[in-house]
Amino acid sequence: MIDRRLVENFDWSILLLFSIIGCLGLVGLYSALYLQIQVNPSHNLFVKQLVWFAMGCCCLVAALLVDYQKLREWGPWIYAVGVAALVLVLFVGGEVKGSRRWLDLGGVNVQPSEFMKIALIIQLARYFSSQDIPPYPGLGRLVPAMVFAFVPALLILLEPDLGTSLCLLIVAGTMVFFIGLRWRYLVTAAVIGLVSLYPIWHYVLKDYQRQRVLMVLSPEKDPTGKGYHIIQSKVAVGSGMLWGKGFLNGTQNKLKFLPEKHTDFIFSVWAEEWGFLGCVVLICLLALLIVACIRVALRSKDRFGSFLVVGLTSLITWQLLINIGMVLGLLPVVGITLPFVSYGGSSLLMLCVAVGLIENVSMRRYVFHPP
Repeated sequence: MIDRRLVENFDWSILLLFSIIGCLGLVGLYSALYLQIQVNPSHNLFVKQLVWFAMGCCCLVAALLVDYQKLREWGPWIYAVGVAALVLVLFVGGEVKGSRRWLDLGGVNVQPSEFMKIALIIQLARYFSSQDIPPYPGLGRLVPAMVFAFVPALLILLEPDLGTSLCLLIVAGTMVFFIGLRWRYLVTAAVIGLVSLYPIWHYVLKDYQRQRVLMVLSPEKDPTGKGYHIIQSKVAVGSGMLWGKGFLNGTQNKLKFLPEKHTDFIFSVWAEEWGFLGCVVLICLLALLIVACIRVALRSKDRFGSFLVVGLTSLITWQLLINIGMVLGLLPVVGITLPFVSYGGSSLLMLCVAVGLIENVSMRRYVFHPP
């Protein structure tokens, strides 16, 4: 028997928005990969993405079936598995363009850092929802949370993957703000961050990463090299104007000027073909999805559910902001995908799990849980 309250509390607006955004993402991805499909039909990334999307929907349903409160018990084990996978990928992971980010599981490449995003959010939600952690906790209470975030962030940075590493830290910071952060800690963190800029710039970041940051300020200094991605992306976005050039008619895409067009710069393809109005529609849909998820967090009857939804929603939000910032040349190119739109199996699966867990909290908000 299915408890009718599960259906009554199911947020259908989230599922509807997820479905619409996913379909629009497939439309944009088909256009980005159209020429590749024509030249090499046997290597059809669009069909692969369809398979990933179907698997993602299955993962979404699976995330609905188990009461999310079970994750409070499983949190440390999920986190430990995630860290172990990150360590493993540094030794046996497949190397692509100098980075080790993928594990080959029977012919299927998976990216442990994507799994780690969910694992970290669950662990932090478990920690912050403890009765021992009051609002605006002292520094001693924040140290374990910092350790939970920095361990996987450092492992991912070693791959190297600066974008995902920063994304983990930003999501963790968002969850800290949600519980409350004292002003003196905020000022101290800002001072430490400023002092750390010099050693991080000279001793942590690799040369290509420093070049990406510099290219945000002046991509014209190296228009055929490090600044090429940003310049071509801006051209594609600007050439779409108000109405766009139409489906499959983007010249930057068709003439192969736009690099990484099916992953990092999928929004550039969308902007060129559907114009400013098309971009407004896509961004508004994503914004409505985020607002609907925030509503679930506010309605949750227990702290663990609230923190879990806040973390998952911030993950979607920050990936959206960072990706569009990259496309418009406002942020360095750090390899963050556009949620539910960019090509990528591991990323899509984890985002579908995130939506499923958010719906899980919404469905079970009528159940009383201890604080």
